[in-house]
Amino acid sequence: MTLRFDRMVLREIRLPLKQPFRISSGMVTERRIALVELQHPDGISAWGECVAGEQPNYSAETIDTAWWAMRTWIAPRVLGRDLPSPNVVYDLLARDFRGHLMAKAAVEMAVWELAAQLQGTPLSRMLGGTREQIATGISLGIQSSPEALVELAQAARTQGYRKIKLKIAPGQDVDFVGAVRGALGMSVDLMADANSAYTLADASTLRQLDAMELTMLEQPLGREDLVRHAALQQSLRTPLCLDESITDLERAEDMVTLGSGRIINIKPGRVGGFSASLAIHDYCWAHHVPVWCGGMLESGVGRAHNVALASLPNFKLPGDLSPSARYWERDIVTPEWTMDGTGMVKVPLDAPGMGVTVDLDRVDNLTVRRDVIGS
Repeated sequence: MTLRFDRMVLREIRLPLKQPFRISSGMVTERRIALVELQHPDGISAWGECVAGEQPNYSAETIDTAWWAMRTWIAPRVLGRDLPSPNVVYDLLARDFRGHLMAKAAVEMAVWELAAQLQGTPLSRMLGGTREQIATGISLGIQSSPEALVELAQAARTQGYRKIKLKIAPGQDVDFVGAVRGALGMSVDLMADANSAYTLADASTLRQLDAMELTMLEQPLGREDLVRHAALQQSLRTPLCLDESITDLERAEDMVTLGSGRIINIKPGRVGGFSASLAIHDYCWAHHVPVWCGGMLESGVGRAHNVALASLPNFKLPGDLSPSARYWERDIVTPEWTMDGTGMVKVPLDAPGMGVTVDLDRVDNLTVRRDVIGS
């Protein structure tokens, strides 16, 4: 069968969160999600999800800029073309076309999912995944008090999560993390994520976290600031993990060269898709840099792509792959994503493609705009 699609359908859905989720740059109560459906001439559909948010706070992209990019620039480059493999899509979208990585990723990952379906292969195996299940962590948003955060962390521990990530911001950091560490003990895999909320002027505050034996401190400084991250890493025992800073393989290479961090969070929707994710994974594996897969409040479609990627061998740390019920009253895929009592998520291996089915009735009920490109 030919790796080709003649129609692309864009849908924006509004998916309410069960509870508001707050990070240093803002709060989300409802997730606006752009879904991409690629339709093959033989009637097969493949799906992708754009992780861009409503506001340009995590990155410069938003769901609205991504929608425009997919409609205006991305679709004409790939629609109706016979593609030799999904590997070529990243380069097709990179040539004389800067930025818009989240928009590109949504389409690129859908092409990989289509290729897996056409070959009758689980998406995880097509990507080179080796695991049958993945250790799972949880990300806890900023709370009103240390006591409220402790309560959530204790519940997460009881539920079996293998890693607990605490969002932090200036003034809501040392006391909050310290309270959780004191309540859970030193054996729990605990990390803090700042989402670029600090500068080097806050180094003394960040050094106070060293005594808490964190697995990592994620993205404390600005996304462009590899040099200052390197200076901060020299003053800390705790490994720095870079997230927003790593947008492609070259940035990962720069991090290793400069010593700006010791761990990388690979989000395929942030780096332009699976091809870039695989290149970063392989480079980090060769240089003994562990990686893990973070979340972006994805629906079950984006979760499927993250699970497939996280099955690769160098994803050595638990990913932010919480089950559907963590965020949504009802997801848009069947079966919904679940986690067992030991904190493990099963990698779907009994069906081609991403291993879950999009609930079209559910998606149609949630859709607020739709755009069809192609015949």
